[in-house]
Amino acid sequence: MSDRLARTALCAVLVFAAGAHPMITRAQTAPAQPSADTPEARLKAERAKLEALRAERERLEQRRLTLQSTVHDLSEEVDNLNREADMTAGVVRSLDAQLDAINAEVASTTSDLVDAQDELTLKRVILQRRLVDIYKRGPLFSLEVLLSANSFGDLIARYKYLHLIALRDRVLVRRVEDLRNQIDRQRGNLVHFQSDMEENRQEKADEEQRLRNLQAQQAASLHDAQRSARVTDRRITQIASDEGRLTNVIASLEAARRRAENASPNAPRAAGVFNSANRLDWPVDGTLLYNFGRVVNPNNTTVRWNGIGIKAAEGAEVHAVAAGKVRVAEPFGTYGLTVIIEHPGGDYSVYGSLEKVTVKKGDVVGKGDIIGCVGSTDPELGPHLHFEMRPEGRPVDPLDILKPQP
Repeated sequence: MSDRLARTALCAVLVFAAGAHPMITRAQTAPAQPSADTPEARLKAERAKLEALRAERERLEQRRLTLQSTVHDLSEEVDNLNREADMTAGVVRSLDAQLDAINAEVASTTSDLVDAQDELTLKRVILQRRLVDIYKRGPLFSLEVLLSANSFGDLIARYKYLHLIALRDRVLVRRVEDLRNQIDRQRGNLVHFQSDMEENRQEKADEEQRLRNLQAQQAASLHDAQRSARVTDRRITQIASDEGRLTNVIASLEAARRRAENASPNAPRAAGVFNSANRLDWPVDGTLLYNFGRVVNPNNTTVRWNGIGIKAAEGAEVHAVAAGKVRVAEPFGTYGLTVIIEHPGGDYSVYGSLEKVTVKKGDVVGKGDIIGCVGSTDPELGPHLHFEMRPEGRPVDPLDILKPQP
């Protein structure tokens, strides 16, 4: 009877022991997710902010390139450079914040690593003692311990003792394994953080260099703009003075012509040759460089031209648009080497920026005769012919009188 009771109790104990391990497994908890206040979360947020800053800076770079290739207000380009510099400074600040977050994460991970290593050392010492105790005790079989019980109560007590020892040993071994895995992960994280720190430092150095370059570019742009503005202002003033002088010369010629007409009232009057019904050939083959009237230059300055600029190869032949008499063939201030021809009816044509002239004052030329060659008086404009048409001394748009270009 006692043997049957012992076997029944043993079966119950074994069944209970078999179900113990799954319960222990279910008791393990999953790792907690990082909160929004952790260094990892802050690092992620700063990286998102960095991408937004870089996208905005790229837009400003495109805007700067557009401004440099179009006519615009110089202050707008300076403002864009300032905004671009501010964006770059923001990138540097974002990288600083990332570096702080990485440093905080490294400090936290290092602290966790030290704690884990200390705990692992302690657990290993305990595990080593346990193994030594088991070795000293010699072979011991659980069934022998259970079956040698003097009573059912002693059997249950012995089972509980063995069960607790087994659980403790299992937890100890598992904890040692977990600590070893945790330390491996933390060491890997530290290596990753170290790489992030190096990359962050390099990016910061690049951004700081970029910021210095932008500031230098801004200073250079301002200096160039101020210098260009001064040069342009002086040239505009000189052009205005030379235009006034040219107008006075033509006005004097026209006054002399009218006096001659008035002195011979019965003499036949010649008709003017400049009219839209009788289109004339271009004085030189080329493309239009600037138009008649008010023109805005790339540096945002304004010039009013009394003629047109015809871009042509340096040395290209310049022809008289109509027959007439050469009244001026000499250098004329900002106009450079200039020829002025008086045509019948009080019409005058002006040819400026010449490299050389092939006529002299007082010569009579026919339509299409060569009077000189294209030069380059203004280096900023390149080789071109400055051409004006002035019926009765008044400047008009030559495109209204010249033949349309094909």
